[in-house]
Amino acid sequence: MAAASMHTATFTNPPSSSFISTTFTNPPSSSFISTTSQKSALFPISKFTPPFSHKFGKPSLRIITSSLPKPSAASLSTIAQTVITSPETNFSSRFAPDEPRKGADILVEALERQGVTDVFAYPGGASMEIHQALTRSNIIRNVLPRHEQGGIFAAEGYARSSGKPGICIATSGPGATNLVSGLADALLDSVPLVAITGQVPRRMIGTDAFQETPIVEVTRSITKHNYLVLDVDDIPRIVREAFLLATSGRPGPVLIDVPKDIQQQLAVPNWNQPIKLPGYMSRLPKEPSEVHLEQIVRLISESKKPVLYVGGGCLNSSEELRKFVELTGIPVASTLMGLGSFPGTDELSLQMLGMHGTVYANYAVDKSDLLLAFGVRFDDRVTGKLEAFASRAKIVHIDIDSAEIGKNKQPHVSVCADVKLALKGINRILGGKDAKGRFDFSAWREELDEQKVKYPLSFKTFEEAIPPQYAIQVLDELTSGEAIISTGVGQHQMWAAQFYKYRRPRQWLTSGGLGAMGFGLPAAIGAAVANPDAIIVDIDGDGSFIMNVQELATIKVEKLPIKILLLNNQHLGMVMQWEDRFYKANRAHTYLGDPSRESEIFPNMLKFAEACGIPGAQVTRKADLRAAIQTMLDTPGPYLLDVIVPHQEHVLPMIPSGGAFKDVITEGDGRTQY
Repeated sequence: MAAASMHTATFTNPPSSSFISTTFTNPPSSSFISTTSQKSALFPISKFTPPFSHKFGKPSLRIITSSLPKPSAASLSTIAQTVITSPETNFSSRFAPDEPRKGADILVEALERQGVTDVFAYPGGASMEIHQALTRSNIIRNVLPRHEQGGIFAAEGYARSSGKPGICIATSGPGATNLVSGLADALLDSVPLVAITGQVPRRMIGTDAFQETPIVEVTRSITKHNYLVLDVDDIPRIVREAFLLATSGRPGPVLIDVPKDIQQQLAVPNWNQPIKLPGYMSRLPKEPSEVHLEQIVRLISESKKPVLYVGGGCLNSSEELRKFVELTGIPVASTLMGLGSFPGTDELSLQMLGMHGTVYANYAVDKSDLLLAFGVRFDDRVTGKLEAFASRAKIVHIDIDSAEIGKNKQPHVSVCADVKLALKGINRILGGKDAKGRFDFSAWREELDEQKVKYPLSFKTFEEAIPPQYAIQVLDELTSGEAIISTGVGQHQMWAAQFYKYRRPRQWLTSGGLGAMGFGLPAAIGAAVANPDAIIVDIDGDGSFIMNVQELATIKVEKLPIKILLLNNQHLGMVMQWEDRFYKANRAHTYLGDPSRESEIFPNMLKFAEACGIPGAQVTRKADLRAAIQTMLDTPGPYLLDVIVPHQEHVLPMIPSGGAFKDVITEGDGRTQY
């Protein structure tokens, strides 16, 4: 049978780190480079034909936008060697070289050869062969989630905290569709992920069989690439390609859909199959041009009020970023995704910018004459009204994804390259000159320091009630800012971004672009698996926590020492804040308690923990909070601390959606009428 395995790949526009947009059929927009396969062994499946119908399309190559020169064969070879890591060197298989084994065993060994030691997999009828094969592996540990969404969010937490690709496995039908939110989240936040799904046998594809969903079609626009395996001999190559695609260029999720009969078929694998991604490899970003980097240095030397705007694309270049700041003395504002790429405790840190960023970070961008945008995508939650964002500044944009450059905001100078390489180049140029004597931005920094004094991050205390911001501040103090923090989505997420000072990359795990509630608890599971000796704290809200509360069972069974700091205000806090500000405080289904017993806390979160054998406590008074958090940290194993906080608190500062810096709100809460 023809090796009809490569289904489709779509790079949409997630944040800060991949350059190529390759799709095998029907590109989503004209800004993408689109390529169909040139091998008859690969069949593209159009969204205009029935799912998985065996209709072969004519191969074609269509380059819609590319300013890159075509590399030589030698340079392609160099790129391949640079990008493709080979953990499988000196790999010792448990099978004899010529011994037939099931496709599922080939798949598991292919994962082992990529260095995989942990997966998050929930079994079902179409994936049970893979699980049987996992039981025969002495290398891979399966951390069993209690829901497939929990599994993929855990894989994300693993990837975000370690930098290595996260692996999750689900069955066909509802198991596969339960991965959708995680795939979309990973694409938007540029997280390397390999998701493997079982599928009904090949002969049943397209027949509406039991638990059949066309998952490659469903996930076409929310994966960087995906595969439908139709030949067992393709498994070694497909897995290698999936890892390459997930981790190179701008990272993202790759899905592999494996029919059950392929999993059961006996075969002798060929582990030396070449990767077949010529279009992708040829378009990976090259080293940045020295001329462009010198132009950036010249702009810095001409500016009086420069500011750095750094995002998730800088997480792998923290060392180079710190060196650049040391050489230039330019203050740093970070996006939500970029927190930790530059130490939040540094005097040049302006903390987070954007809708709920600090006044002084947004002030710096508004007043700047040079905006250095590194590894960012000018997201609407950062820019607000685009025309007013950095309107006085020349803009330098460095990003690995060409689709992001000029997409929302037109830069004066753009470099499509890995930020790490660009910063190394700039630092090399600066290092050859008297950089410290050359740049003097002291007057600018003094101006920003005045703003820090005038508009610090602050909160009010009302009698014995616990301000949620204070709870996070105390946690930061008691953990010395060293914990890995995961969050759900909402007010607690923004307070965790504001009041915990992140000192290093991959310490902050949150759903940024998608804003997926229920992310915090399973992400903490992944972080705990990847970082067994670290302090892991899930700062969560009652709404987000309950969405994946079943993962408490996984935490207990896997003996993961995850601490849960639950900021419980009995409401869907962020939506409620918007109701207060823009809808005259009319409550439209944002109260999460029991309306017939409003004086009681409902549900009793500690009962969930107790049901899973996890200790916990509830704290309601500010005076008792510090001791309660210390007890949580000192208790071996997992722990749930239910912190009851007032629902009237608002996340401030706040720039209303579509607003500009002049519209910033710094005062008020739910106790005031608007």
